[in-house]
Amino acid sequence: MGMAHRGRLSVLTHVLGVPFDALLGEFEGAHDVQDTLATQRGTGDVKYHYGASGTLQNSHGGKVDVVLMPNPSHLEAVNPVVEGHARASQTDRDGPRIQHHPERIMPLLIHGDAAFAAQGVVAETLNLAGLEGYNTGGTLHIIANNQIGFTTDPKDARSTDFASDLAKGFDVPIAHVNADDPEACIAAVRLAMMYRRHFHNDFVINLIGYRRHGHNEGDEPRYTQPLMYERIDAHPPVADVYAKTLIEAGVVTEDEVQRERDSVNQQLTRSLDRFRTERDVGDQSNSNPYVTSEWRAAAEPETAVPVELLDHLDEALLRVPDGFTVNPKLQRTLGKRRTALKEGGPIDWGHAEALAFASLLTEGVPLRLVGQDTERGTFSHRHMVLSDAVTGDRHTPIKHLDKATASFELHNSPLSEYAAVGFEYGYSVSAPETMVMWEAQFGDFVNGAEIIIDQFIIAGLVKWDQTSRLVLLLPHGYEGQGPEHSSARLERFLALGAEGNIRVANCSTPAQYFHLLRYQAKHSMLRPLVVMTPKSLLRHPQAVSSTSDLATGRFNFV
Repeated sequence: MGMAHRGRLSVLTHVLGVPFDALLGEFEGAHDVQDTLATQRGTGDVKYHYGASGTLQNSHGGKVDVVLMPNPSHLEAVNPVVEGHARASQTDRDGPRIQHHPERIMPLLIHGDAAFAAQGVVAETLNLAGLEGYNTGGTLHIIANNQIGFTTDPKDARSTDFASDLAKGFDVPIAHVNADDPEACIAAVRLAMMYRRHFHNDFVINLIGYRRHGHNEGDEPRYTQPLMYERIDAHPPVADVYAKTLIEAGVVTEDEVQRERDSVNQQLTRSLDRFRTERDVGDQSNSNPYVTSEWRAAAEPETAVPVELLDHLDEALLRVPDGFTVNPKLQRTLGKRRTALKEGGPIDWGHAEALAFASLLTEGVPLRLVGQDTERGTFSHRHMVLSDAVTGDRHTPIKHLDKATASFELHNSPLSEYAAVGFEYGYSVSAPETMVMWEAQFGDFVNGAEIIIDQFIIAGLVKWDQTSRLVLLLPHGYEGQGPEHSSARLERFLALGAEGNIRVANCSTPAQYFHLLRYQAKHSMLRPLVVMTPKSLLRHPQAVSSTSDLATGRFNFV
């Protein structure tokens, strides 16, 4: 699940089973700010942003595991993160071929009406739903429609009649339902579940209700919507409306309804009294085995690869099926790789990268490489997927290594940064054993993903004890072309690095890149890695390495 703040406390308690005591403790100030700052957990986050997990039991005795992902204040930023997390959880990566099982897990996103219409990441995420590398078998979208965005009327917030109209552009069915009718709401969800089961596609429920109190339960909405709130003040709450329906139908009595209300109020009162008496803030220890505050505390992994294995992998990477016609110009380029390795060099950037990936697959490390024109590489240096010059058929040699014991996912991404990077972050968090890599077409394109970088990749560790080995490959250039396509803003990532939260590297040789990739994939301390990959150095005659550089040594720090 992913959602913003509105209704989150209800979801935490009623859906995930978080004890009332725990949330009351947050409101009662059990966590002193200075104490929080002094812990390994870092500065933490506001109570409306934390994630949680729980297990529900259905009417048939089955159990449903529910995970609510942590989120920042950027209202829809968590959407692609949830999708990536779900995709990773649906995927078996144990063998050389991935197995995707979308029926195992369903992503559920709860949106605000103003944000669904206005936040561009919603459209980017909807676009991912039908793509091969991103499909999750259908997401249930619920728009918690308050008919107001903070203080902004719908006429000032969107250009369409309904908050849900954006989904029409993606052929996603939309059900509009009145939040005052709980049984109609349940019917809408059942319809959505039947649709997903049959068509494996997204479904949107526009849950039209209202916000009884102000934006943060303490704000005064009558300053800006006096007529609307005059009607809300006179309108009975949904609990009263449904209770009346049940009483009139003879399902319950007025006394039973009152006893139920009294019971809940007593439970809340007991929880608050118990908390104020015991002041038990619970266990604050670090529960994530992949997280540690000791930078470089873990053993350095071995990154050199024996020449014999490199030679074997190189042959496999150059092998194509009988009758497959490689583009003649590309055939000459690939042919040079066989000669270079056997003669001790020179090995270029794309060659070293392919060998690094192949060696990791033989060591049981799953890989996922996606990005903008990543299969070929923006600067025509990778060519990991080959197209038959006669038939157009495609072949990916690295997926046919006889020594591979782990899977390799390789996809061109849509021309998206915000949602695409968010998706890979979510995937990498869910699959910490996998090295997930996202590559920009040009390094400066990563600007479009700054919210994901700032709020998740950079700060997830200090806020939520959440980190990963996600890799951002940013072809930065620095070719003197001015502001455009010339810089991935290395200085910005250096400014964002603090207390060992990320790794940032600028490699000068193919061997450095080779060892760095293997270092990142094998290091027991998970941290995101930002790599300033080159442009002119891809083919520069001096920016080359020898076979022995790969077979011995390690990543060398300056």
